Amino acid sequence: MRHDLLIRRAEVIDGTGRAPFTADVAVDGQRIVAVGDLEGHDAEETLDARGLYLTPGFIDVHTHDDTNVIRAPEMLPKLSQGVTTVVVGNCGISAAPVTLTGEVPDPMNLLGEAVDFAYPSFAAYAEAVELARPAVNVAALIGHTSLRSQVMDDFHRPASADEIARMRATLKQALAEGAMGLSSGLAYHNAFHAPDSEMAALVAAVGEAGGLYTTHLRDEFAGQAAAMDEAFDTARRGGAPLVISHLKCAGAGNWGQAPRALAQLEGAAERQRVHCDCYPYTAGSSTLDLGQVTDEIAITITWSRPHPEQARRQLADIAGDWGLSLMEAARHLQPAGAVYHNMSEDDMRRVLTHPLAMVGSDGLPNDPHPHPRLWGAFPRVLAHYSRDLALMPLPEAVRKMTGLSAATFGLVDRGEIREGAYADLVLLDLATLEDTADYDAPVSPARGILRVVVNGATAYADGAPGRTRTGRMLRRSVRLSPSPGQ
Repeated sequence: MRHDLLIRRAEVIDGTGRAPFTADVAVDGQRIVAVGDLEGHDAEETLDARGLYLTPGFIDVHTHDDTNVIRAPEMLPKLSQGVTTVVVGNCGISAAPVTLTGEVPDPMNLLGEAVDFAYPSFAAYAEAVELARPAVNVAALIGHTSLRSQVMDDFHRPASADEIARMRATLKQALAEGAMGLSSGLAYHNAFHAPDSEMAALVAAVGEAGGLYTTHLRDEFAGQAAAMDEAFDTARRGGAPLVISHLKCAGAGNWGQAPRALAQLEGAAERQRVHCDCYPYTAGSSTLDLGQVTDEIAITITWSRPHPEQARRQLADIAGDWGLSLMEAARHLQPAGAVYHNMSEDDMRRVLTHPLAMVGSDGLPNDPHPHPRLWGAFPRVLAHYSRDLALMPLPEAVRKMTGLSAATFGLVDRGEIREGAYADLVLLDLATLEDTADYDAPVSPARGILRVVVNGATAYADGAPGRTRTGRMLRRSVRLSPSPGQ
């Protein structure tokens, strides 16, 4: 039998968590057609994978690639680390359904300029993605703050009944057109004033459609426990599965709280379907938020619109040079971006290794000096935390970035190596695998990612993109149950 692609004698990690096994994998068109001993089969292209690992393509469940999959469809920061699918629209900010003419509200400015918000409906955004033919697959959430931007001229109050009704109608249309669900970023000042009643009405629409709700908690610092309970309650009443975005215990005074946070997560998981995502670093990155300015941690400015010359400098040094307090200096720098070294390594490791946690990069592709997670998150989990530190077995690490992610987000026939699944694949050399991006030089591709296949076609090989881009827009096609274990 002759195939399009035949990968011989790979150590297969299939995305389910089971132990690796040696097998041949055959691909015809977009799908895997056979896994096992395929002696007697041949192909248009045959790869000798002896001594190498073959995994499903990594699914980055937490990205801000909304406009980049259109404006920079090569998607090298993701392809080069083995990512074949990105979930966009996180933290309450999405490129659709949005049109803007004036200043882009914070933190929507993480996604681009006003001209980049040109998709009045989810269908228009999906069409633009398909026309751009990105190198990776794209699944999209609808951002709560983005919905607010279309109906409110003042974010610093609750939405009115009429505004909620308009947001809900827009959300329901987007869900009908294939959006995966709703995200919120309640910690940000442009969403913080949204009360439970505003969120409940929107999440109920998500539950009715069979989608899911993801949230950047209202408080990741001292008030985290209450914020988690709020998220659990909102999702449960709305009948929607919940994902807590980048679960962390932020702020020096909150370090050591991971066991409590994970116990809360486990308790909620007994009565509803809940997960979280995590990136393998102890620093976060976002816009420069006055609420996070403190002398307890190092804060690096990554960009500043009024003072671009201060990029890549410590906020404390800038304040010293200017003779200002940290808060005054931060105000002078805004709008700006920052990296906050606000987590403990032990807390992060506990979250990363928890069975309910998926891997998400939370990378910011439009930051001129991005956090290294944009280029290195997935290899870092596999090479540093699994191979080198043995914090979790390799099959479990792979499950967290493939099979678990696909099941949580309802990405049908993704995230596993099995007959009938889409051929999203990563061939890697575990011995040489390494994330090379760091805080000083964050734009740096990983080593050891030898080949990436997206929908059956080579998308990245030998450090270079493939000849064609074969990513797809992935629309929601199944109803997700809010009940645990389903």
